[in-house]
Order: sequence, then C-alpha cells, then structure tokens
Amino acid sequence: MPGPHVALNATFLDPGVSGGPESYIRGLIPALAEVRPDARLTVLTSRRGAAQLAADGWTSFATVVAMPCDEGSRARRLYVETAGVPRWAARHRPTLLHSLASIGPATRTAVPHVLTLHDLTFMRVPTFSRATTVAMTQIALRGARHASRIITAAGASRAELEELGGIDPAKVDIVPHGRRPLDDADPAVMAALGDRLGLDGRRVVVNVAAQRPHKNQELLVRALEHLPADVVVVLAGRAEPYADELRALAPQLGVEDRLIMPGYLDDDELEALWRLADAAAFPTRGEGFGLPVIEALDRGLPVACSDIDVLTEVSGGLAHPFGVDDPAGAARAIEAALTDGKAAADERHAYAAQFTWQRAAELTWDSYERGLAAAR
Repeated sequence: MPGPHVALNATFLDPGVSGGPESYIRGLIPALAEVRPDARLTVLTSRRGAAQLAADGWTSFATVVAMPCDEGSRARRLYVETAGVPRWAARHRPTLLHSLASIGPATRTAVPHVLTLHDLTFMRVPTFSRATTVAMTQIALRGARHASRIITAAGASRAELEELGGIDPAKVDIVPHGRRPLDDADPAVMAALGDRLGLDGRRVVVNVAAQRPHKNQELLVRALEHLPADVVVVLAGRAEPYADELRALAPQLGVEDRLIMPGYLDDDELEALWRLADAAAFPTRGEGFGLPVIEALDRGLPVACSDIDVLTEVSGGLAHPFGVDDPAGAARAIEAALTDGKAAADERHAYAAQFTWQRAAELTWDSYERGLAAAR
C-alpha cells in the first residue's frame, strides 16, 4: 500500500535570504523523507526556491513544484500562499498539506492542513509596518483557526499562541528544531577569516541572526560601552536596513572599532566564526525557538541571552540571562560567559545533542497523524 502524499508549502522561500524558516525546511524536509521513505513529498515553493532546491539535489527525495511567485513581490507571494496553494491541493488531492512558515490557506482546505506557526512576535514587537502587521495577524490567525493541527517549536511559543492569538493549546504540537551536525572548521578558512575581521588578540562575542529590530542587536552595541576594551562583537547575518542604524550608533558610543559586521557568511566561514568565538550572545526580544543558541551550545560555547521565556526554555538553564533593555546587564552576562570559557563545554554539547532533525521529523509525522484524525 503506498505511503501518504504530503504537500509542503514553502512558497516563502528566497534562498539565502529567508533566514530561520529556510533553516527549518532545509533541516526538516530531508529528515521527513528519511523517517518515512514510503511517503511521497511534494514541495511547493517560489521560482527561485525551486531552482535552488533542484540544484541542491532535492529532486532525489521530493517533487519540487515552482509556484508563480518570488519574494520580490510580497503581495503576489501572499496571494499564492493563501489562495494558489489551496487550489493546487484541491486539484492534486495530497493526503495532507503542511504550511511551513506561519502563513498558509486562510480558509478550510480540501485536504487536512497542518500549520507551523513559529511565533507571534510581530504582534507585540514592532517588526513590520502597521498595515502589514494587521494583515499578517489576520492571515496567521485565520489559518490557525482552520488548520487541523498547529506545530510550534517550544512550550513558551505555544503559551504565546494561546495568550496573543487565542489558540487552543490542545491543538498545538511542540516540535523542537534540530541542529546541523557539527562540521570540522577548515584551519585555512579560520585563519583567513580571523585576519579579515581583525580578531587576533581579542575576545570574540558572536551573534548569528538576521539584522532586524526585534533581534535587538542594538543592545550588544550599547553593551560594548560596559565591556573591557579587548572584547569585540561580531554580528553575522545578511545586512538589512536595521544594520545601518547599528553602524551609525557605534561611533556615537565610541565603539566603532569593536563592532564587526561581516555580513553574510557562507557555511564554511560561519563554522570558522563559531570556532573563533569565545562566547555567543543573543539579545532578541522575540523568538519562536532560537536555534543559534543551540548551535552555540553544541560547539561548547558559553552563551549569554535575553531572559525571554522561549530562550530560558531552549537554553536549558545553561545560558547567562539579561534583560532586553539593559546594556549594563547584558555586559555583565557576557563577562560571566567569557569567564566560563570552555568550562562545562561537554555539558553544553551533550545538552544540544538531543536536538536533531530526525527527532523533529518523527514528531512532525506524529502531528500529521493527529491532523488526519482530527479531519475525519
């Protein structure tokens, strides 16, 4: 008997730009195929996404379908996600449809629908324009209301969905994300990156995140005023308009020589940066999971992070917390992390090792079964 046919709505994908949601699908979907080799997977994505996934070999385990949209036209993409995808599902009748990035069909679909709703940060932290925030809220909550099941990555995120969105927690499955297996850093890449960024003889605090206001990297820039002169902060991530604000702030505080913003780093360079770092810091105001926290712990790095509920949960009590509006407190937490050094590195790695994409895929298949049962 043939296995289930799951259609995966990844129409949001803009390769190399989509950030956390792209990491999510790149970890989860191959693992879904490995856990259930009898299943048929169809990935519905943007034109650029389809080209990149095909080039990356995804057609060996999934059918990749290019939908008529790209991220450059947000209105068009939103139309395809909310209307085009359900029409495709009605025509092709997969066993189940799974929307992977908080936005999906806003009405009841012809087949059972599972929605990954990462978080509702945009409802309480200014992230988009007011008009976009209102539209996103309406679409996300309507999609959640009509979905058979909802997936989110942490207990704190499930509580946020109930508090801000009025979503019944009994309908929400917690599926923690996985971390990529550790790669060996190339010594030559490490040396070249260290030279390019001027890291020799300095203590390096790294932040890996999209440079957006809710990620709150401004706090790290302000914390530099309170940290010893040999401490530098490296903000790794694709530059967005918020990056210009950070660059403008640094000279006002006299820390421009200690703020390093290399922009986008490829996988080899990012691994090298992790290995060059002495600590990691994450001042975010809102998060669905916080995978970079796990990736830092996996490498044995001491971590300082904001004391929001989701990071408190995900870090497993192994991070030094600070308030999201407290530069001096952030500096104290970072100094404590730097003092930790490699002490307890094995404990951090052992904790992070439990977060695998195989486990995420197993739990996702469990959620699919609940979604199918709810739709009967």
